[in-house]
Amino acid sequence: MEIKKVVIVGSGTMGAGIGQLCAQQGMEATITDISQELADKAKARIESGLSRRVAKGKITEEDKQAVMSRLHTAGNLDAVTEADWVIESAIENMEIKQKIFAELDEKARPEVILATNTTSLSISEMASATKRPDKVVQMHFFNPPTIMKLVEIMPGEKTSAETLERAEAFAKQLGKDPVVCKTEAPAGIVSRILGQMLNEATWLVASGVAEAADVDKAMKLGANHPMGPLQLIDLIGLDIHRAKMKTLRSKLDDPRYAHPKLIDEMIEAGHVGKKAGKGFHEYGE
Repeated sequence: MEIKKVVIVGSGTMGAGIGQLCAQQGMEATITDISQELADKAKARIESGLSRRVAKGKITEEDKQAVMSRLHTAGNLDAVTEADWVIESAIENMEIKQKIFAELDEKARPEVILATNTTSLSISEMASATKRPDKVVQMHFFNPPTIMKLVEIMPGEKTSAETLERAEAFAKQLGKDPVVCKTEAPAGIVSRILGQMLNEATWLVASGVAEAADVDKAMKLGANHPMGPLQLIDLIGLDIHRAKMKTLRSKLDDPRYAHPKLIDEMIEAGHVGKKAGKGFHEYGE
């Protein structure tokens, strides 16, 4: 089944990025949020980013206009009734996600798959709010979705083999190179491995082994990473990293995921990363 119309629930960084990706791949994409204003702001950010690409000669004005013509916004979920595929990318709160999935289940056609972009919450718990748990699946995109090639696909307890196959095919239709997990597990592959690495980098600073700049330099030059681990935490946001680690620590009952106290101290000081102008490194406004 070729996917022509996609609805993305949530207009934050990831939701907007997934919406832009779908529009760039020739699909009609509708970004929704709890208000029309929030959804429209996401569309404005996308247009601004595309305009910068036009100015740099990366794309033409015609390319930009073609993408924008396929990008729509809404302050409700009514567009789901005509969607071929739905991707939820709302706040990482299970109660909110279950309410969203219950409404999606009511509005979407019976054959439509409901995907979640969650990084650490249970797919099965979200699916339990629907009458189609066999058609609920995780499709975890990476930031920025328009550039990063990977999509992690993961089943819930009742996700069917057909749904996994369709999710993999859809990811490829979006120009991605997906991986498919065999069973449901908190945070999948990348976030599980990355979380411990980011924690360890923070421990090195917290225990006085090295300065943040040298930790990042060491991993870029010694492990050929394109970005240092502490630069990455700053980009993700220390608050987002801490929330993921708390979820993993709780769900897996594993002390390896305990974050250093330094993270708490920096968050309390407002140094949550690039979005605040300061984290392990300093940034301009």
